[in-house]
Amino acid sequence: MPITFPIGGGKGGSGKSFITASLGVSFAKQGKRVLLIDLDLGGSNLHSFLGLKNTEIGLNEFLNKRFQDLEQAILSTSVPNLFIISSANCSMESANLFYLQKLKIIRAIQGLTFDYILLDLGAGTSFNTLDFFLTSNEGIFVITPEPTSIENAFRFIKSVYFRRIKQMLKQKEFQRIVKEVLDDSNIGIVRWPSDIIDMLIEKEPERGAFLENKLGEYGFNIILNQFRRKSDSSLGDKIERVCNKHFYSKFQFLGTVGYDERVHDSILSRNIYINTYPYTVTATDLQNVADKISENGQTSVSTHQDCYEEI
Repeated sequence: MPITFPIGGGKGGSGKSFITASLGVSFAKQGKRVLLIDLDLGGSNLHSFLGLKNTEIGLNEFLNKRFQDLEQAILSTSVPNLFIISSANCSMESANLFYLQKLKIIRAIQGLTFDYILLDLGAGTSFNTLDFFLTSNEGIFVITPEPTSIENAFRFIKSVYFRRIKQMLKQKEFQRIVKEVLDDSNIGIVRWPSDIIDMLIEKEPERGAFLENKLGEYGFNIILNQFRRKSDSSLGDKIERVCNKHFYSKFQFLGTVGYDERVHDSILSRNIYINTYPYTVTATDLQNVADKISENGQTSVSTHQDCYEEI
């Protein structure tokens, strides 16, 4: 079963596609078969980070039923063992998938056979983005060391949690519990998903324990991208501590990836950054992150098909 990593973060411009492409190249160089899937529908650019121009086939052919199998939409790259499914040829309307189209993609991803599958997600907290992130029990949040990016990342993480809790509780029950939490004068507002679970543990221990155990199955990772010398060197560890305090999953800070203007140059010249500038600090940072993921040896649980009901 492949190890699947959805890569999100909420804010646009944090470098999710760059991180996705770079980790894919690093894993492929380790001898792993790697597939990158561009799920930033309506804003696809993952192919550019791999120097690809020919994206005439991709996800669109699978959605419009020209291809019966998602495997038919896979393209090779210039890196051995590295493959991509692009969404560059998808129409702008694809950003607002129908529910059954989303399920079709998620189920098809489950049937693919690779060592690693990396999902490059778009910005924002739409249901489609959240559900793509929840296709795996693991995920990576890409954050830049800026207040707006950190704020958006926390909002994205909380949205992922609320979406998962809604899926497990169903809409009416979720609304009832939120109302009870809001009516509790000791809480006032639902600041964290843990507010809901804490209340359930107190009032409905079995239901609360069920949610706590299910959310505890998730393992999330944090990467600080575009890191500069003046940034707080302990920021990643601080974010990890806050997440582990307020959520029931395990959060791990994987490391920082330094800012380098040559990333922009490599995109313009359609060169793969870590191949073109392998001895830079940024390339070393990316390799260290990839090595840490490989050393963790985590096993992904692919699709939670039973949870995907339209809310």
